[in-house]
Amino acid sequence: MKTESSSPTQSFFTSTLIKRLIQNYARPYFGHLILAAVTMIIVALASVAPAKLIEPIINDIFVAKKATMLLPVTLMVVGVFLVKGIATYIESVLTGHVGQRIIADLQKDLFNHLILDDLEFFQNTTSGNLVSHFTNDVNKLNTAVTGTLTNLCKDGLTLIFFILLMFYQDWLLASIALFVLPIAIFPVIRIGKRMRKVSGNVQEEMAGFTSLLSQAFQGMRLIKSYGLEKIEANRVSHHVEQIFSRTLKATRMKSASHPLMEFLGGVAIGIVILYGGNEVIQGTQNPGAFFSFITALIMTYEPLKRLANLNANLQEQLASAERVFKLMDRRPGIVDIESAQDIKINKGKIDFENIDFAYKKRSDVLNNITLSIQAGKTTALVGPSGGGKSTLLNLIPRFYNVTRGQVKIDEQDVSKVTLKSLRSCIALVSQEIILFDDSVKANIAFGRPGASDEQIIDAAKAAAAHDFIMALPQGYDTQIGENGTSLSGGQRQRLSIARAMIKDAPILLLDEPTSALDTASEQKVQEALRTLMKGRTTLIIAHRLSTVKDADQIILIDQGIIKAIGTHSELLKTSKQYALLSQSQLSEKEVA
Repeated sequence: MKTESSSPTQSFFTSTLIKRLIQNYARPYFGHLILAAVTMIIVALASVAPAKLIEPIINDIFVAKKATMLLPVTLMVVGVFLVKGIATYIESVLTGHVGQRIIADLQKDLFNHLILDDLEFFQNTTSGNLVSHFTNDVNKLNTAVTGTLTNLCKDGLTLIFFILLMFYQDWLLASIALFVLPIAIFPVIRIGKRMRKVSGNVQEEMAGFTSLLSQAFQGMRLIKSYGLEKIEANRVSHHVEQIFSRTLKATRMKSASHPLMEFLGGVAIGIVILYGGNEVIQGTQNPGAFFSFITALIMTYEPLKRLANLNANLQEQLASAERVFKLMDRRPGIVDIESAQDIKINKGKIDFENIDFAYKKRSDVLNNITLSIQAGKTTALVGPSGGGKSTLLNLIPRFYNVTRGQVKIDEQDVSKVTLKSLRSCIALVSQEIILFDDSVKANIAFGRPGASDEQIIDAAKAAAAHDFIMALPQGYDTQIGENGTSLSGGQRQRLSIARAMIKDAPILLLDEPTSALDTASEQKVQEALRTLMKGRTTLIIAHRLSTVKDADQIILIDQGIIKAIGTHSELLKTSKQYALLSQSQLSEKEVA
């Protein structure tokens, strides 16, 4: 799986992760947390109270047989459990509110951070992996905040009050009973550390599984057409088994503290019974106090065992926190410099000056490119696949930074202007048509948020899309499904052109906008494109020369080098490579 960070892997300590969660996300809700803490204290006291009430039950009711104590003790027992129930309800609601708010804030912050990251990051990271951060990892964090950390506080307070009660009853017996604590702490800590690593592996496997499912569902048509259902099922089965194996390993590790705590607890209780029972027989200890102590001791080991298990749970959940925070600590490479100014478009002339470019861990894609794209004219990029055409186009909106040289728009270096102003003056229409699961109107208005219905309709008419939109069940309010699956390829492309129309940007980038269309659809889209291109500086990439032979300037690029520049007729005479390309694609009449 591709790495998600360009920076070295950072390791987080447990205290660092918890501190970051509290400082960045819990602090705004300290009021709720303080009230929750008060209710936790009440719950802890109410949990300890029954152990203390054992003493009057034994001494006053069963030994002294005081009938007058029967009703008061009964009412006290009922009252304690009623108070505990009410306090537990309030505490659950308060912590649930805080936990959900923290998770909501975290999800928003994560998306707001990722949306500003570089395009290269999204190309190298699967969408399933990113979705896994927002679902699997964040849900684990929700459990950590609303469950584990809350129970850690609650069980910790309960344990403290039980210990205080035992020392109040008999400090010597308490010292004997609690000798197991130091013995139990070290294996619990070790188990917790191992849980962090194992849980991180489980989450990584879950991310891969999510990505695989996403790809399978999106490519179901291809899978069925090639009869690959069984192969895909086997791939999914392999991931499921991997998740099962790693999750089972985590479960075994998390449960390893149970036999240790049970054994040590049994030893401690056995010693107390042996020693304390002898004192009761000899008359140096009253039965009520001894049974109260025994009850407190038995009840003490319940929160103690839960705390031992909670540490393993916490480490499991903090593995998810570590993954999320590593993602949030990424820093994009393409950002505004401090002195960046808004770009000022005069005519829209684009210049590439001595451009070199290479993707990470790859050889040069562009080599010493010097090129001028005249304002208001149409320039076409043609040549073999992988020659660098799309890369050159992507440098204009600064999706990538050049390795060497400058890209200028009206003599302004794009690396020295603000990204927002730069991209606001550029409209992009690609062969990869991206539509959202929303209405037709919303998809067109994506090019200009807040556009009026009249502007949307005008853009659709200019893109030759109005007629087919009006034929849809709800017209412009029709929901088009995920990525416009209810529309044809030509209809989807005309909607993307309408989106570019309504943006009304002076610079237009067309990346093979008709490559995936049939002849009839291509003709309609070409008509819409001609309307869109009028008066705009246009850079168009095309494999089909028939779509660009009328361009003002055609640039032949191969292996990252400009091989020839000229009009269609000029290149037929001056470039043998272009002439061969034309002969292989165009009819004799078109070539002539």
